[in-house]
Amino acid sequence: VGIVKQRFGGGNLPDGRILAVNGENGVQAQTLPPGLHLFYWPWQYEITKEKMVQVKEGFVGIVQAQDGRSLPENTVYAPEWEDPDKMINAAYFLGEGNGYKGPQVTVLTPGAYRLNTTLFKVTQAEVVTVKTGMVSVIKSNVGMVPPDANDRLVDEGQRGIWRNPLTEGQYYLNTNAYEVTEVSIRQTKVSYTQETEQGEGENQPLRPIKVRTSDGFTFPVDVRITYKIEAEDAPNVVAMIGDDEFVLNKLVTPRVRSTFRDNAEKVKALGYVQNRSEQGQQSAAILKEELAKHGVTVLEISIGDVGDEESLGLLLQTQMDREIAVQEQETFAEQQRAAEKKKELSFTEQEATEEMRLATAIYDVNVAEQDKQKILIGAEAEAEMITMVAEAQAEAYQKISEVIGANNAALLELMKLVATEQIDITPTVMVSGSSGSGMTDALMGTILKGMVNSEDPVIKPPKRETNN
Repeated sequence: VGIVKQRFGGGNLPDGRILAVNGENGVQAQTLPPGLHLFYWPWQYEITKEKMVQVKEGFVGIVQAQDGRSLPENTVYAPEWEDPDKMINAAYFLGEGNGYKGPQVTVLTPGAYRLNTTLFKVTQAEVVTVKTGMVSVIKSNVGMVPPDANDRLVDEGQRGIWRNPLTEGQYYLNTNAYEVTEVSIRQTKVSYTQETEQGEGENQPLRPIKVRTSDGFTFPVDVRITYKIEAEDAPNVVAMIGDDEFVLNKLVTPRVRSTFRDNAEKVKALGYVQNRSEQGQQSAAILKEELAKHGVTVLEISIGDVGDEESLGLLLQTQMDREIAVQEQETFAEQQRAAEKKKELSFTEQEATEEMRLATAIYDVNVAEQDKQKILIGAEAEAEMITMVAEAQAEAYQKISEVIGANNAALLELMKLVATEQIDITPTVMVSGSSGSGMTDALMGTILKGMVNSEDPVIKPPKRETNN
């Protein structure tokens, strides 16, 4: 690029100008591109060769104009150019373009530029890269002033913090005119403990929270909190607090410590230890509501170890001894109850046995009574039958007596009795004298006995003769 300086032949530059636009003497706004240029006599013109301005990949060129109109009041940067190519044309910039002197909002993207280095000074800055899991909040130092100066967030193009953050990607921004604050939208885990867990930053506070209870005990409490900032809440967080480090150190940590300390003041040490989960839930509810006002979403809060041997060792040992004593009393009482139950069971079993025996005895009595009734009824029936038979026989005897006479009837009944009962009326012993007939007598006795033992002959009553 050729920078032309005219020594004479033109008028003087206007006051405050350093480059000539209309042929005045001095450094000319118009530059010479590579090539042969006639009529630039060395005694009238001084030509200085400058290298083209190179903006590297991944960078932007921030432009500072050395000449031009003065910036409007209450502005620090020149307004943004719709066509950056017109901005870097020095003749157009100082002439028709009415460019402003000072820092330009418009940046040069990566590439090579033929610039009038007398008018434009270029410095390079890295492009704005928004990584995955991050957003960038923009605070604009240029643009229109919002109608309400008290507005915390403004629209893009206005001066202030833009309400919409930049999401993942690369952006060509003048980082002098636009302040960029990175905010993580990932979950952030913080441990207020002696040791960190996986996923927690090394620069995070590692001190447990010390609390003091209503009965005067002071002891450490391990607390872990997980929170995140939603992308749409990031501008509000930056406006009220700042970046991630400020969120942690100026918002989250102070609120966590104060909340747990305030809750501990309302309970006794032993109650705090025994109701650890309840304390965590109460603190979580308070912190969720409080941090949500600042755009921070609390996902989880948990309490780890409560106290240590130095702070709560004696109290916990006393409580343990008391608990053991209570458990022993409960065990003894339970054993007593078991013994009472066993005694009641034994009594119940004995009572059941006695009741069974009583029932058996009652049953036996009932059976005996029934047997007695059976025998009595049987005896009465038999007596009645005998009476009836006797009466019938008496009546029969009476009738027989009337026919054959009382003596004959008696003899007849006697003979029936002898026949039916097999009464032996024949003598079986014969006594004889000693007349020398002993063998004959013995033989006769044997024959008679044999006849008696044989079937009795049927005695037929004699026929009654009737006289005709």
